[in-house]
Amino acid sequence: MTDLSPKDFDLIEQKGIDIEQINKQIEAFKRGYPFVKLIAPATIGDGIMKYSEEEVNELIEYYDENKDNYDLLKFVPASGAASRMFKHLFEFVQTYKATSEEISVLEGDTDPNSVGFLLQNLHKMAFYEDLSEMAKTKGTSLETMLELKQFDKVIQMILSDNGLGYGNLPKALLRFHRYTGENRFAIEEHLVEAAHYCTSEFKVSKVHFTISGEHKNNFLTVLDELIPVYEKRFGLRYEISFSEQKPSTDTIAVDMENRPFRNDDGSLLFRPGGHGALIENLNDLKEEIIFVKNIDNIVPDSLRSETYRYKKAIGGLLLQLLEKTFEYLDILDAGFLESHELDEIISFARHNLMINIPASFDGLSEMEKIDYLYGQLNRPVRVCGMVKNEGEPGGGPFWVENSEGVVSLQIVESSQMDLKNEKQAAIINNASHFNPVDLVCGIYDFKGHKFNLPDFVDPHTGFISKKSKDGRDLKALELPGLWNGAMADWITVFVETPLITFNPVKTVNDLLRPQHQA
Repeated sequence: MTDLSPKDFDLIEQKGIDIEQINKQIEAFKRGYPFVKLIAPATIGDGIMKYSEEEVNELIEYYDENKDNYDLLKFVPASGAASRMFKHLFEFVQTYKATSEEISVLEGDTDPNSVGFLLQNLHKMAFYEDLSEMAKTKGTSLETMLELKQFDKVIQMILSDNGLGYGNLPKALLRFHRYTGENRFAIEEHLVEAAHYCTSEFKVSKVHFTISGEHKNNFLTVLDELIPVYEKRFGLRYEISFSEQKPSTDTIAVDMENRPFRNDDGSLLFRPGGHGALIENLNDLKEEIIFVKNIDNIVPDSLRSETYRYKKAIGGLLLQLLEKTFEYLDILDAGFLESHELDEIISFARHNLMINIPASFDGLSEMEKIDYLYGQLNRPVRVCGMVKNEGEPGGGPFWVENSEGVVSLQIVESSQMDLKNEKQAAIINNASHFNPVDLVCGIYDFKGHKFNLPDFVDPHTGFISKKSKDGRDLKALELPGLWNGAMADWITVFVETPLITFNPVKTVNDLLRPQHQA
């Protein structure tokens, strides 16, 4: 970039962005990102581990017996706005004319994804009481509004800032589940979860939320009220921490000719770097074992026991793998191995850590083999729960070949796949599992030093999307996704987990599914 003004440089410096980084981003716009090269789907017996009930119990037992040797934390990306949850409601209030025909359709609509179905079942929503109280402050009652068929006003009261403001809040601060005597926020359910599998021997439960700065006060207000309640209920102490997406991870926007996009005032436009930018937030944490789960993937208490079991199971597997990996790294670090030890480490790397060791490995000298194995084993480790694919859109587990010809297990999003390529499409169609975002991570090495996680990002992955601002088209760049390119060079182990561990809330109507009705 050559045509930068002093004002541009001030903005770039203020954000903490390297000029070279901006140049690389503009090159990425020009070049585009290649599709990921899929080699095969990860399946049971070929990339995905499946454990018997007895083995799951053993892993849980191992976790319970050994977790206190580690510093634990639950990491919840919670900065995303809930606006997409209400897309069909926004469209409704824009087009609704309250004709008798429209009213009749709404009252008879049985489509579980429709506005009519939501209105018919509004009393089942966890925010019903809040909505009812809001109506009273406006000098009416919710029942009256529904009787008078003021459906657009009811929906508007859910969405707008002079109502509940749900259209502008993050998912974390929406009420998700109804119980006798309480209606829990999404963030509240994560406090409950953490108490059950992420609490130390000193009865401390650490939870970290990534948030947007504009909602920080809302988070603090809600948590100030909730934390004493749950500390008393579970007999523990919470350590809650927050972080925001760093301005230094913002990416420059360009026009359709790949020139820096400028706002009406002439300033450069930067946009948040997307989900993948959170690798920086994860990197700032000091804990050794980190559970990762999306804010909206939660269930009420009645369905929770199985999710706890498998959280502990994948946690137990991670601890076992770390223990053995560190033992072997100590041996490799010494540099003197018995032949049976080398064979043992190779077998462990292949069958337990799912590392694809190339055919060329056999032609290496013993010292070269030691160096190779050391490099392969001395990396962050993640164990990821995978559920059977039931047709949900999104990413899944695959064997992937990167630009350097290295084959490894990766979580791949549909936007990274070349669906028009017949061979790639055949691989995709044979996929058996889906990514529910159920991860547990080990981010320290065998000498007790924390890995620098940005070192393990694949910079050749990312997303370019078309957006608009002030009526002008632009192109936006998202950094490699948090569990895609941002963790591409991690040791990755996939484990099959039950479908009950995946219950996301993509639209407000999802809260009416049986899995979310407490």
